[in-house]
Amino acid sequence: MANLFLKSSLKTVARDLAKHHLNKEVERFLFVLTASETEEGSEWWLQLERDSMTELGYELEDYTVTGKQKEEVARKLDEVDGVVMAGGNTFFLLQEIQLSASAELLRQFVKNGGVYIGSSAGSIVAGPDIYPVKCLDVVEKAPRIAGYEGLALVDFVAFCHWGSDYFRDAYLRERMYDNYNLDHKIILLTDNQYMVVEKQYYRVVDVEKDR
Repeated sequence: MANLFLKSSLKTVARDLAKHHLNKEVERFLFVLTASETEEGSEWWLQLERDSMTELGYELEDYTVTGKQKEEVARKLDEVDGVVMAGGNTFFLLQEIQLSASAELLRQFVKNGGVYIGSSAGSIVAGPDIYPVKCLDVVEKAPRIAGYEGLALVDFVAFCHWGSDYFRDAYLRERMYDNYNLDHKIILLTDNQYMVVEKQYYRVVDVEKDR
């Protein structure tokens, strides 16, 4: 059974993901909102992400690794069946994972069968390197970041929100130009798609086309 899922937006795929891939014993999730802590204005999108899971009957506990010690994160992971790593600023998220020394904890959590559901920044940080998305986020919001190595739960970089009007300029003006090379394996994900990862295999599920 797969336990690693990456997507651009949880609200559009949660029902399909839960129906076809989540074990019935999976009930409790940490909703890690660290990446959103640098965002300004209304966080309505974050509430939609949260609601998409609670409406399906899952228990979500809001959590952040910001300001936490490794031991604190370890204890919290022991209490849940899964982690929803929500979106926001990928660089800030990685910085706080580094500062809390929780990268290896998250890797071990997934290795031991814990469910990891990444959303946007949470999907990008699951890859080997987050630097390819530098045009998507403001790097300066993570002044204490120590390198750009991600969690390496997968061997590719997820380019989230592909086809979205909001991110169109960032993709077409700069990002694809910078990444037109063989340095990284890149997977494009629309807001209606999610990636199912099982060991070394993965596939993209398109919720719109599969209806």
